[in-house]
Amino acid sequence: MDKVGDDGDVGSCEDTVDALKLFKISTGSSKTAEETDSIPSSSSSSSSSKAAGSDPYRYRMDYPCLGTCLIINNKNFHRSTNMSTRNGTDVDAASAMKTFSDLGYKIRVANDLTVEEMKKLMLNVSKEDHSASASFACVLLSHGDEGVIYGTDGFERFEDLTKPFKGNRCKSLVGKPKLFFIQACRGSHLDDGAMIETDSVDEQTSERIPVEADFLYAYSTAPGYYSWRNTYNGSWFLQALCEMLQRYSGELELMQIMTRVNRKVALHFESSSNLPGFSCKKQIPCIVSMLTKDFYFPH
Repeated sequence: MDKVGDDGDVGSCEDTVDALKLFKISTGSSKTAEETDSIPSSSSSSSSSKAAGSDPYRYRMDYPCLGTCLIINNKNFHRSTNMSTRNGTDVDAASAMKTFSDLGYKIRVANDLTVEEMKKLMLNVSKEDHSASASFACVLLSHGDEGVIYGTDGFERFEDLTKPFKGNRCKSLVGKPKLFFIQACRGSHLDDGAMIETDSVDEQTSERIPVEADFLYAYSTAPGYYSWRNTYNGSWFLQALCEMLQRYSGELELMQIMTRVNRKVALHFESSSNLPGFSCKKQIPCIVSMLTKDFYFPH
């Protein structure tokens, strides 16, 4: 295991976190929902899909392009937010640009956006015609807390940022994978780690689908925890994500790749910080999937 930050210049290669705990946000909801038992929706199109010879459990990749990858890289923050400069984030942005470009995505990068600029950009991209695209990807690099992500002048609920891409609003991405990779803190807990002992030894249908379907949210850390970023090498999560995508994209399904990202972050990294009590800490990413098929990047 590598101990990050031990390679000489501690000041220029220190681990830091992507948040400053200044507030608490209630995620509880007083709303209730009706539960209904109903007859399953018609699956008549399934027989035609099999007749066509396509795999109903695998996303189609035979579109003219793989899609757009939007990268939002927030490094410098207004003084009113009390948020520090995110040194090392430019390394993450550069790595994401190269990795997703190599995969076949059309890259769009935006730096240091305010909350309103982030919301406007996400809305505008969601309104574009993605009919010729197989998927959509978004990489968000910023400060955060549980349920929110920061613009340069304040924070916004992550759910509100991604809402324009939901199935009832972004029609040209319905049934297609929408991948969000989020490097940001989700709280202020630190993971002390624990010792372990090891033993060696297809087609687009006309069926109705949930508006929340076909999303993947890959968070850099578990709910409630800090997310670590090395000021020289970039964040642990983006380092692992780009490495595993480059290594396995032509071989493994996306969720298998993300499992390897989890393992890389969990076992390979350990914090080294000048802040008392912040050294020797661990991290585990959190992958939330509403994908309905297997996702394989095209060769």
